[in-house]
Amino acid sequence: MAQWLTGEVVENYAWNQDLFTLKVRTPKFDFIAGQFVRLGLEVDGQRIQRAYSLVNAPTADELEFLVNRIQDGLLSPLLHGLQAGQRIEVSQPPSGFFTLNEVPDGESLWLIATGTGVGPYFSMLGTAEPWQRFKRIHLVHAVRYASDLAYQNLAQQWLQQYPQQFSYQPIVSREQVTGALSGRVPALIESGALQAALADQLDSSAQVMLCGNPDMIRDAKQVLADLGLPKNLRRKPGNVTMEHYW
Repeated sequence: MAQWLTGEVVENYAWNQDLFTLKVRTPKFDFIAGQFVRLGLEVDGQRIQRAYSLVNAPTADELEFLVNRIQDGLLSPLLHGLQAGQRIEVSQPPSGFFTLNEVPDGESLWLIATGTGVGPYFSMLGTAEPWQRFKRIHLVHAVRYASDLAYQNLAQQWLQQYPQQFSYQPIVSREQVTGALSGRVPALIESGALQAALADQLDSSAQVMLCGNPDMIRDAKQVLADLGLPKNLRRKPGNVTMEHYW
């Protein structure tokens, strides 16, 4: 049974009218980059809770969660309205296996996400592990609008710090944005447009992580399988590791 820590909201930062980062301070606890906890608020004597991935690196002093407000959601509108100093509950222990220690070695690491599914990748990239294990790291973030491209400041920081190792490729589907691709992730992989943009190949030396929209994951998994990149399983290591985000 989950235990609960009482946390304090430090900041509620808006990327746009619905997408926000909630920064929370709790007693320190250990987790593996890519894992999630549950956030909870008490409403009318009942705890409303939902799982959210930790965006911050495990060494950070504050917890960060990338959240999209769902207008008819039970919890996200309440989280959207939180202000600094208010209380929130955080579940223990952290959970999940969408972590780099579950990913086999390879030449390149492709971190592909839609929407808030990019969150766990920022936690992973805030650790030493990916930089030590992979020669090339590609962060691919697919969104509807440019304002949904959260944490670009971190991506730019890594581009400057690791110019020969790190690439960042945004994909924006509902408006034209300089430097961004347009379209669905599976189609861009199938056509080779994503590989061309990143000047790299999706072959047996690549490890791919998929996180976000289940439709994207389903279709991308099939396209990658057709390219000879099977699903990664503990009993049978492969090339594609996945995390459905709802």
